[in-house]
Amino acid sequence: MATVLLRTVTAGSLAVALAGCSGGDPAPDAGRYTIAMLQAGVLQPADAGPTWKRPEQSPPATSLMPLCPGLASRPPVPGSPKAIAASMADEGEQGAQAFDQLGLVYADPAAMDAAFTALENAMEACPPSASRSAGPRDGTAEAGYTETSTIEPLTSGGWKGFVTVRHKVYEPGNPGTADVAVAVVGQGNAIVVAAYAVYWVGRHSTGPDFSADWNRLVGTVLRRVDAEHHN
Repeated sequence: MATVLLRTVTAGSLAVALAGCSGGDPAPDAGRYTIAMLQAGVLQPADAGPTWKRPEQSPPATSLMPLCPGLASRPPVPGSPKAIAASMADEGEQGAQAFDQLGLVYADPAAMDAAFTALENAMEACPPSASRSAGPRDGTAEAGYTETSTIEPLTSGGWKGFVTVRHKVYEPGNPGTADVAVAVVGQGNAIVVAAYAVYWVGRHSTGPDFSADWNRLVGTVLRRVDAEHHN
């Protein structure tokens, strides 16, 4: 079995000007959110560009995207919220990019706060880095790599939380990188989790647009949710 770098595809850039996260945006009324409001924030493939598509099967709405570096598992959704999930991806010859969204609506702000604290605790327990040797991964052979992770606070309007950004560098025999940003923000009785990932074959540095792209994607989701909340 040949060793592969996750995917052998080419990532295209985001095709539309999306609203970014910003600490200076006015905070909307943090009242009660509904699952329909969070559904309104879900980005469609056409929003990002003509090469983006829905996968045949989206990740389950019962667990979150991995928060930690390395072979981290998907942590379960805390509490008992109503949930919506959506995924889309853009794949080509030399890389790929993907965007996963998870919206969680709790019975009240207290339940949201408890769930958010559980996610913060899970994030804070993550190691700052992880390394793996080459070997089988889910039926394929993945190259060895070293992955580092940083955590930063994140604010967009009235939404507050954190983003964990991971950078994975593969071994020289299979050069490539994987960059992942997982944003977790809450407001009122709702939590939004959004993960943007980019995989590149044959390079060892983060693409210049990675930070700007995940900020635009996440910011657009939150602005759409708030626009529906105000209607």
